[in-house]
Amino acid sequence: MKSLPGTTLVDCSRLPVMFFFRLAVGSDGIRVMMESALTARDRVGVQDFVLLENHTSEVAFIENLRKRFKENLIYTYIGSVLVSMNPYKELEIYTKQHMERYRGVNFYEVSPHIYAVADNAYRSMRTERRDQCILISGESGAGKTEASKKVLQYYAVTCPASEHVQTVKDRLLQSNPVLEAFGNAKTLRNDNSSRFGKYMDIQFDFKGAPVGGHIINYLLEKSRVVHQSHGERNFHIFYQLIEGGEDDLLRRLGLEKNAQQYQYLVKGNCPKVSSINDRNDWKIMRKALSIIGFTDDEVEELLNIIASVLHLGNVQYGGEDSGRAYITTETQIKYLARLLGVDGTVLKEALTHKKIIAKGEELMSPLNQEQAASARDALSKAIYGRTFTWLVNKINDSLAFKDDSFNSKNASVIGLLDIYGFEVFQNNSFEQFCINYCNEKLQQLFIELTLKSEQEEYEAEGITWEPVQYFNNKIICDLVEEKFKGIISILDEECLRPGDASDITFLEKLEDTVGGHAHFLTHKLADGKTRKVMGREEFRLIHYAGEVNYNVNGQLLNGGQRLKMKKRKESVMCMSENKILTQCFDREELTDKKRPETAATQFKNSLAKLMEILMSKEPSYVRCIKPNDAKQAGRFDEVLIRHQVKYLGLMENLRVRRAGFAYRRRYETFLQRYKSLCPDTWPNWDGRLVDGVSTLVKHLGYKPEEYKLGRTKIFIRFPKTLFATEDALEVRKHSLATKLQSSWKGYSQKTKYRKMRQSAVKIQAWWRGILARREAKRRREAANTIRRFIKGFIYRHQPRCPENEYFLDYVRYSFLMKLRRSLPKTVLDKSWPTPPPALIEASEQLRKLCMQNMVWKYCKNINSEWKHQLEQKMVASEIFKDKKDNYPQSVPKLFVGTRLSGEDINPKLQQAVGNEKMKYAVPVTKYDRKGYKARNRQLMLMADSAIIVEEAKLKQRIDYSSLKGISVSSLSDGMFVLHVACEDNKQKGDVVLQSEHVIETLTKVAICADKMNSININQGSIKFNVAQGKEGIIDFTSGSELLIAKAKNGHLSVTAPRLNSR
Repeated sequence: MKSLPGTTLVDCSRLPVMFFFRLAVGSDGIRVMMESALTARDRVGVQDFVLLENHTSEVAFIENLRKRFKENLIYTYIGSVLVSMNPYKELEIYTKQHMERYRGVNFYEVSPHIYAVADNAYRSMRTERRDQCILISGESGAGKTEASKKVLQYYAVTCPASEHVQTVKDRLLQSNPVLEAFGNAKTLRNDNSSRFGKYMDIQFDFKGAPVGGHIINYLLEKSRVVHQSHGERNFHIFYQLIEGGEDDLLRRLGLEKNAQQYQYLVKGNCPKVSSINDRNDWKIMRKALSIIGFTDDEVEELLNIIASVLHLGNVQYGGEDSGRAYITTETQIKYLARLLGVDGTVLKEALTHKKIIAKGEELMSPLNQEQAASARDALSKAIYGRTFTWLVNKINDSLAFKDDSFNSKNASVIGLLDIYGFEVFQNNSFEQFCINYCNEKLQQLFIELTLKSEQEEYEAEGITWEPVQYFNNKIICDLVEEKFKGIISILDEECLRPGDASDITFLEKLEDTVGGHAHFLTHKLADGKTRKVMGREEFRLIHYAGEVNYNVNGQLLNGGQRLKMKKRKESVMCMSENKILTQCFDREELTDKKRPETAATQFKNSLAKLMEILMSKEPSYVRCIKPNDAKQAGRFDEVLIRHQVKYLGLMENLRVRRAGFAYRRRYETFLQRYKSLCPDTWPNWDGRLVDGVSTLVKHLGYKPEEYKLGRTKIFIRFPKTLFATEDALEVRKHSLATKLQSSWKGYSQKTKYRKMRQSAVKIQAWWRGILARREAKRRREAANTIRRFIKGFIYRHQPRCPENEYFLDYVRYSFLMKLRRSLPKTVLDKSWPTPPPALIEASEQLRKLCMQNMVWKYCKNINSEWKHQLEQKMVASEIFKDKKDNYPQSVPKLFVGTRLSGEDINPKLQQAVGNEKMKYAVPVTKYDRKGYKARNRQLMLMADSAIIVEEAKLKQRIDYSSLKGISVSSLSDGMFVLHVACEDNKQKGDVVLQSEHVIETLTKVAICADKMNSININQGSIKFNVAQGKEGIIDFTSGSELLIAKAKNGHLSVTAPRLNSR
């Protein structure tokens, strides 16, 4: 069963009401969906190309790729083969959650993914105890290296772990940055292109935990060391060393932090790439070396070799008149001698001479400039190539499982092959020839194993096997590798032939030997039309994936490189003191008389061993495709993709897979999914599975030629038959869903109601019990309280004892609460609750404290003006309180600063007074001492005296020091007398005055003159001095209104209105 990508499937088939649904959990939440993506095929295509109706159409194949690529569905199956498109962007489909989603799940139960392939291989290894391998192929930039990383990461996360296993996992993962640094480079197609083929074995113990590994490398692109096309770079390690190396390290290696200084790094004119951080990659690589187990000495010697390659590239030659070459850069020779650990003179001679054996004697022959440069480049490639092989072997040593108790017979292996895909360039060299030869062998293996697995499955199910017609590329493989007649054998023969062998003689020998082969063609053998598109130095091979023209220039140099290298430079490198080079260049090779193998033969032999390894394992395939050359996300280049589909042999793969039956499933899976379409199988089938499936397909109207029933599986020949069944299920689902939903809702609601009712009854019983217990407790406490209160009341007059303490406390508490509610609000409020006998003393203390607190608060809040007002009122109170009838009426009235404004005082008087400050002024009525005639006057209080003014005239000044006293009646009149000492003639006697504000006026006079104790309040009459030796009398009586007149007896009679008695 399958699901849309990015979903998690939860099997609900055992639930009675949702048997055919799956819960799919994706980034957009939880939703119900079908088993597979078949219902979405119009939008996202089919997730298995086998289900394409028009499976022979390349257009339909590519259109299905386009639909899925547009929806970010980069993985698609061809049966068990995974087709992967490089998205050129990060997708959220590689998290640990996704790994767990694919872990232990059947291959077809989940959407296509690299994790599904990895998990299927792992489970097959565990259950069948058979070694597995995953073959990853594709063009440069198609994502092969990333795919192999994802497989390793999946095993690192999902496999059982221990301390040792974790170490192996770390080393397996950390081998990637090391191999990428030394074996990957920036090309026009890919910024991190693998320039070598890699086969890695991951060894698992009986528990399924990874315990070791082994790596085999194939065909390192050594020519990249000395030459790069425009826009490409050398291997990453050179740039990482220069950009990331510490200053001390570079100084010791004789290097500068500038890639432009080295000839081997500038030919591609691309020393820096925006997408590559060499400095950071250097740190990652150094850390990885440490984790893998490289010692400091090994790292130092390894970097010495890398630096020596750069110095070799900077070795320059000059030419003598005789044509002999000589070295012009002696500094480079000194660096090389130190870094390589060889004698400088010997190295210099090896770079400018060749060794010739004539009549049993060795002779040294000088090289010209071109030959010397070629020899230098050959040495650089040999050193780097052998060092890379040593590096792989060193990693293998660290990955090897060294536990003696481990039984290797119980171990299982999963191989991982990351190898170049079919390549066709404008100019195809020896390396493309080897790569395409490798792909021919892999295609041959793939077709054989695919047909074999198909045939085995048919035979196991009892289905008649019908032979499949396919192109057998064995004829092409034989053309390349056949003994004595194959292209590689002819190349070896030309390399060893005495005389002047060249690339042209090699081409001529090919024409003579294999010229009549149907898949071989040269310019000489071609017709006139073909000659227009072929060069004279090219030959054409017709591969399974198409025609490729190969240029013979450099074929002898590259194909026979190992042989030439042995003759020229191995003797120098064998004498190196560098321990790595000592292992790379074995001294025994110098004395070995056996003819050395050429590079082409070496590759053929290693490829044959690889085929043996793959044949011994159960293969899984991953075909990688890049959607465009610009490395842009979302861009689908149909021409480029059609080219890759052809060269990867995907259409041939699909045709072989579809030669028989397009769809096959086990009976239980098929019946479980589609049983709702037949009344006899719905809702359950109790008989044999094969009978249930037979009943189902007959009800669906399958024709005999559309299907076959095997022993455990049903085989469906045409996708349209499956699609029709899916469409019928879609229609059936809605009616079933409605019926099931209504039944389920009724059941769930009834169940919910019963639970709620039971819960309500329980809650009600519990709550009633709570209320009843609370009421009983409340009544019990109330009875106890009443009993204690009554007993306390009986003993209330007794000393405090247990019987009355509650009552007394309650009385105290009640009084305090009453007091709290009825506290006085103002200072003048004298009310206070009557306390119980036990609290009389405490009540008095509280009253005093309360009064003090109110007074303190009142005083704290008054301002200076109000304070002055209160001080005057206090003086008035001391003088007049309970002594004069009209005093109570004056209390609520505020005293003013003055009763006369500046406009009421004559300006001439102001000039006469001068700078004396007036404190108070009030209009008064003055009664003459003779005749008591009333006259309007103004009384002004100054700092030292009081003055009486008549308009602009100062009539009398009374110094405060001469003021003997002040007399006033006890009635409500405003009469008062100022008693003045008559020591000289200036003073005229006492002054009789009347004021409407008598309380205010006399208070002001008392304060200004400091005569608070000199005011006399008389009852009945007041005597005063009219002149020296002569007195006057004022008689006061009560009446209905104020009357002032001279009485017949010569006294001044004053009748004051009656007010409230004092």
